[in-house]
Amino acid sequence: MKDRKTAPEFALTPDFMNTPLPRQPEDQNLQDVTKPVPERDPTPRARIRILATSDLHMHLTGHDYYADRADMRVGFTRTATLIRQARQQARQDDALVLLFDNGDAFQGTPFGQWAAEAEQIPHPLPQAFAALGYDAVGLGNHDCGFGFAFLGRIAAQSRIPVLCSNMRCTANQNPWQPYAILSRQLRLNGADVPIRIGVLSVLPPQTAQWEAHKMDGKAEVADILETARDVARDLRQQGCDLVVALAHTGLGPPAAAPGLENAVIPLAELPDIDAIIAGHTHLTLPGPAHEGLKHVDSTLGRVHGKPVVMPGWAGSHLGVIDLDLVRDGIGAWRVTDSRSELRAICPDDREITAEDPETLQLFQTGHAATRAQVAQPVGHVSQPLHSYFTYCAPDRGLALLAAAQIAALRPFLRDTPFADLPVLSAAAPAKFGGRAGPHYYTDVPAGDISMRHVADLHVFPNELRAVVATGAQIQDWLEMSAGVFNQLTPDTRRSLVDPHRTGHNFDVLFGLTCQIDLSQPARFDADGQVTDPTRSRIRNIRFSGQPVLPDQRFVVALNNYRISGGGNFPIAQSPDPIALPSLHIRDILRDYIAQQQGQNLPKRTPVPFSLLPLDGVDTVLKTGPKARAHLDELARFTPRDLGIDGDGFLHIGLTL
Repeated sequence: MKDRKTAPEFALTPDFMNTPLPRQPEDQNLQDVTKPVPERDPTPRARIRILATSDLHMHLTGHDYYADRADMRVGFTRTATLIRQARQQARQDDALVLLFDNGDAFQGTPFGQWAAEAEQIPHPLPQAFAALGYDAVGLGNHDCGFGFAFLGRIAAQSRIPVLCSNMRCTANQNPWQPYAILSRQLRLNGADVPIRIGVLSVLPPQTAQWEAHKMDGKAEVADILETARDVARDLRQQGCDLVVALAHTGLGPPAAAPGLENAVIPLAELPDIDAIIAGHTHLTLPGPAHEGLKHVDSTLGRVHGKPVVMPGWAGSHLGVIDLDLVRDGIGAWRVTDSRSELRAICPDDREITAEDPETLQLFQTGHAATRAQVAQPVGHVSQPLHSYFTYCAPDRGLALLAAAQIAALRPFLRDTPFADLPVLSAAAPAKFGGRAGPHYYTDVPAGDISMRHVADLHVFPNELRAVVATGAQIQDWLEMSAGVFNQLTPDTRRSLVDPHRTGHNFDVLFGLTCQIDLSQPARFDADGQVTDPTRSRIRNIRFSGQPVLPDQRFVVALNNYRISGGGNFPIAQSPDPIALPSLHIRDILRDYIAQQQGQNLPKRTPVPFSLLPLDGVDTVLKTGPKARAHLDELARFTPRDLGIDGDGFLHIGLTL
């Protein structure tokens, strides 16, 4: 059966309910003749299958550009195979198929950088979306990282709607659409019957802050819930029978509140929305990642009873929602049942989905060009640079990045009121395992390095910023950063890192030294709110061997994401910014390495932090398996190899 597309009619109010199966007698050989046998519901049903991808981050092929090797765990070319299989299965069941992408598709790998810069060449991803029969594409926050001109180019090259309902360009007409209405046909009782499907798209309101350096103050991003409520209601009033939300947002607080970054749970309460594609946090639903959340059935993939899928990241999963619908006497459609599932491209190392040949061909030119671009030589490093121990031991890659930021900043401080202030540099790990898996760590060998190694050291397309901060602000900065750790006690061996915090919010301030006391609870929660003003993990902050005073002033080099509010650090609330031109941090790092030819990189610098000894308290560091080659760097903690867990992470026992 072909996907049917024609004019629509009628609207409905959704009513989600599950029809239970008749209960069977305990003894199948005995029939209770006193009770009537339940009759099967004769109402003819139509079926819709919704397929979804999210957070592709330009992982288009099964290739790791940082290591220049195949990677079977990622790649849209493998997801494309699952899409074709799921579509074919649905056609055999006479189901209408809808296919969506939920944002953050266009940025994230060197391939994405190449495609954004190759303006004279059609971007390969819109071509692939068209070839696979996508019905609409929503925008995510990272899709704005290349600016509005890039989004205009994507929209112009796309043969399908590019959507965002809660972002508005204030300077020009939006290159994207606020919503789409799809006119389709459902197969019902042997006949084609029209249906109208409304599609809206929302992204975090914080996008305007995170990507301010690319938006130049020309964008407004409204609240997710208010926008979704209004747009969904409008779609109903325009005669839509079904409303699907492409929600580039995760599962967070259970109650509605203004400005939520992760708003899926209250979003599912909105009466005019029937199904949700979630994303942004790179987690999965259905699955154990969201167990225990209020109003969430993590096994069935339902939130407030409505079907929701969150299909991981980098093409790792295809989201599938199957809907059963009936049509009442006045022609209104009603959803009677739903099923949500995820299909993994690599369920295990023995079962790997093949890459789709047609999609692979579409990416061939860009893939080859990207490999050539990242192979360009840059310079030489004298020691391996890795992030396996970034939470507890010196990270030489971060130290190199911090040094490059300071070197790029100093010329702009000359002949300014800031020229005589001491300069610090804030850097956070870009690749730290976590939700991205046990192989997502920076790993640059000693010797000659190329652009792919530079990209491995700094993944994001961030720009350099600088602020003036006092010693008191730096104390809070470090306290917020130290929130990434669990509180450790002698009676319980806990993981060193809190899995609910993210590694790219672990800022290390190079140029000073401090100690972190993990016997104490965190001062700040993940939202940047003070849990208790008397709490403090940070001890003995020093600069050039002297204690840092609360009113002492420093210049701090950092990236645009942090100063724009990313990670909810207090420093973003009261900064004293220093004007700088547009300086891309990856270019800064490349140029710094190239200019230091003949010198040993990275240079020796003071260790910026250490974990305070805790009288033999044990903890566990979860890291990548390749960390085994560097265990000597953890000698002070008496490291113990505890083996590999079911997710592929190496567990290392540490004694503080």
